[in-house]
Amino acid sequence: MRRNIAIILAGGMGSRLGLSTPKQFFKVAGKMVVEHTVDAFECNPHIDEIAIVSNPFYVSDFESIVIKNGWKKVKRILKGGKERYESSLSAIKAYEGDDVNLIFHDAVRPLVSQRILDDVVKALNSYDAIDVAMPATDTIIEMEGDFIHQIPDRSRLQRGQTPQAFRLEIIDRAYEVALKDPLFKVTDDCGVVVKYLPHVPVYVVRGEESNMKLTYKEDTYLLDKFFQLRKSELHDEQPDERLLKEKVAVVFGGSYGIGREVARLLGQKQARVFCFSRSMNGVDIGNREEVADALAKVFEQTHRIDYVINSAGMLRKEPLIGSDYATICDAINTNYTGTINVALEAYSYLKESKGALLFFTSSSYTRGRAFYSIYSSTKAAIVNFVQAIAQEWEPFGIRVNCVNPERTKTPMRVKNFGIEPDDSLLMPEQVAEATVQTLLSDFTGQVIDVKRKNL
Repeated sequence: MRRNIAIILAGGMGSRLGLSTPKQFFKVAGKMVVEHTVDAFECNPHIDEIAIVSNPFYVSDFESIVIKNGWKKVKRILKGGKERYESSLSAIKAYEGDDVNLIFHDAVRPLVSQRILDDVVKALNSYDAIDVAMPATDTIIEMEGDFIHQIPDRSRLQRGQTPQAFRLEIIDRAYEVALKDPLFKVTDDCGVVVKYLPHVPVYVVRGEESNMKLTYKEDTYLLDKFFQLRKSELHDEQPDERLLKEKVAVVFGGSYGIGREVARLLGQKQARVFCFSRSMNGVDIGNREEVADALAKVFEQTHRIDYVINSAGMLRKEPLIGSDYATICDAINTNYTGTINVALEAYSYLKESKGALLFFTSSSYTRGRAFYSIYSSTKAAIVNFVQAIAQEWEPFGIRVNCVNPERTKTPMRVKNFGIEPDDSLLMPEQVAEATVQTLLSDFTGQVIDVKRKNL
């Protein structure tokens, strides 16, 4: 039976992105782009082996990345060339003579889905060449100089993506013919087959908008948002909750609302849960020494801490000019300084356990709103803080995320907004369920949106 070999094309220099390092090394969602990409192929059961084609200057970097991630399927790191086709040729020659399919994929398309990979592999059972594409949504114009020459029928146009897959002997033969053409010029591997082996049909698998390619600086913002949107898949997964048994979780702000429900649910899953708050036991997260003392007491009793969750927060809905200054300072101290205190004091424990740190933001973090100036700005700060320390602490195995629930029925919300219809709000139990799923996931640096429609 033919083996399926994924070829990760990572030879680019990323000059259009305007970064000092190649775009495949750009970090998003707590990992390098290429790490997300290889992860997708590593976990697909239909992929037998992975080869990374690298710029020769970065081969040693990729060797270190492979070791750090513990990938089992990555067997070869090949040297690519200046042009994309030279990188493809490097892989073709490396496997020449083997009974394999080659599945070429851009290293800078980190959000390729398992559905796309499954469909591509399945199509290889019937066809010799496979492309992935999406319908063109914009009108495409063909130019001559500075003027429109013609406007092709949009219904017949598609936007090519990767992966592109071939029986090895087909793509090998296509390049053999192509390289004899003195005018050879092509931008992708399917183009080589279409032009030089026109008798070979190229079957097209439907792509996805999220399977985007990181090319320009503006793409970094889109890519980050696509990663956030993808986290809605959490609600469709059933993590192994048995993994929570005997895990030690510390919940700051665990006396009421979301924090109490998180603590209750973790306890149901047989985790050992310890809660701290000002009202429960006098622990103010705005005081670093109190946070340190709380964690030390837990560790003294359990000898490990696996999860630290901070749901403590303060909201007083009023105009800034009418706010008491002491109340402003208290809100900043609880909402943001407390976040920093919890992170700093949790670090050593979570580094030892390879654990998870989790905070809560609010939908108001995306835009400052009247009457919410302190609350919104501190919640925005939490998001940036999470994304930053997720990158800093990822090498130590610490996962850092924040949950972003939409309007939730909590005592704090009732105090500020009064009674609202239950069907317009999330329940704390729903947020707690998503929180536990996040703790069990391997995500880091993510904003996990929790919405009623997803639950």
